[in-house]
Formats: sequence, C-alpha cells, structure tokens
Amino acid sequence: MTVALVTGATQGLGLALVEGLAQRLGPTGTVYLTGRNADRITAAVRAVPGGGAEVRGELLDVADPGSSAALAGKIRERHGGIDVVFGNAVMRVGPDDDPRTIIGAYTEVNNFGTTRLLRAFAPLLNDNGSLIVVASSPGTLRHLAPALHRRFTEPSTLDELDAQIVRWRDAVRDGSARSGAWPGFVNIPSKIGQVAAVRILANERRENDLARGILIAASCPGMINTPTSALWWDVSTAPAPAQAATALLDLALGPRDPAHHGELVRHGEVVPFS
Repeated sequence: MTVALVTGATQGLGLALVEGLAQRLGPTGTVYLTGRNADRITAAVRAVPGGGAEVRGELLDVADPGSSAALAGKIRERHGGIDVVFGNAVMRVGPDDDPRTIIGAYTEVNNFGTTRLLRAFAPLLNDNGSLIVVASSPGTLRHLAPALHRRFTEPSTLDELDAQIVRWRDAVRDGSARSGAWPGFVNIPSKIGQVAAVRILANERRENDLARGILIAASCPGMINTPTSALWWDVSTAPAPAQAATALLDLALGPRDPAHHGELVRHGEVVPFS
C-alpha cells in the first residue's frame, strides 16, 4: 500500500495533486488531504472522484509549531512510514497587502511551515519515497542581490536557515529592509528560503537517500490559472491546476534522477539555484 499526503489541499493545485495521486495510486493507496479548516477539508474529500485511492481528510496547520509533528506521529502509528509528501501549503500575498503587516503570518506558513514539514516527515519516508516542496522559479539566487546570497548559502542546518528568515522577517516588519538590498516583493526571499531548506535537508541525507531511492526536492509548477495568480498576472492562457499537477506527480512517482535530489525542478529539468 502506498501512502501519500498533500498540505494546502482543499483547493487549486493541492486538490489537483490529491486527485492525481488518488487516480495513480489506485484502490490500494491512501492519500491524506490536509488543510486548516475542517469544513473545507470535508467538502474537498467529497469532491474527489471515486474509483481510486482512499482519500482521508486531516487537519494540518503548518503555521502551528506542533501540527506537522503531531500528524507525522499519527501516520507513523497507522502506517509505519509514508511514500509521498507534497508540501503545498502557502499564504498568498496580494498587490495591496502591506509587507510589514503580513510578514509574520507569511513566514510562519511559507518558511517555518516548510521547515517544520521537512523535519516531521523526512524521517518517515519509505524506500523509494519522495518529499516535494512546491516552490517557484523566483526561488533562485539570481532574483536576489549578491550581497544577500550568503544568507541562504551559508546555513548548513534548518535551524540556521530559520534564524536567517527571522532576521529578514524582522527587517521587513520594522521597515529596515526597505533601505537595504532586500527586494520589495516578499515572495522572492520566501521562495529562496524554501528552496534553501530543501537543499540543506537533502545535503544532510544525500548518501542514504540516494542509496534508498528517496527523492527530496523542490518543484516549480509554473504559472497556474487561479484567482490568486490573476491578481498579479494575466493567467488566461495558463494551465489549470490539474494540468500543472502532472509534472509534479511525474517527479514524485516516476523514475529517480539523482541530479534532482535537493534541487528546484521544473518540468523535469533542474533550475540552478545560483
């Protein structure tokens, strides 16, 4: 039996990943559809077409410091381990949002939520398992001033990276980031932080993971036609979530390429971090 989990799964790409996993894993599989709101989780589970894997709803708020570890403990007790994890939970930022106001909640979900998920679920990965963090192409250093690169290249542990995210968060909150080299669009440092977290964890585990066929990577699904993306860009010709999910599912379930381990992958190709 194959066991999978998707965070941020009640709508959009997350729900599409659940549906795709349910179809591909078949009746012997189990897919955990997780989110922060019980009613939305229930509605999303009911919306998944039948005939595939069992879809089970579970509360998981990655912004809650204990939530990922608690659910990981339940899954360990029920199944012994896990085969596929998609970290898709995200807090979106709109054009009218004041970064100083939202940065605390934003980093709790997107950055600390990512490192909590990695710490909780990477130890549960079965042989040939995969843990994929959904990121984006802005998660590379070419979008950041060179003076800031070491903030994301020097940390060798997730704790050290979290400390750098705290420094950036506090600089945005008190306004000092505006007078420095930080970009005004908080999505860029946040996504770079997510990819850096994947790189750090994958580097720590590389030899053992490659020997066991495990993949830990970030993935860029590209532009997706969703109402949130439409606030920023013209997405009228962009793929729907179900279409965008295909490449991510192929990455998680397909043949392993050692070159993908610890990298940001878009449509099967590595997007260089620097």
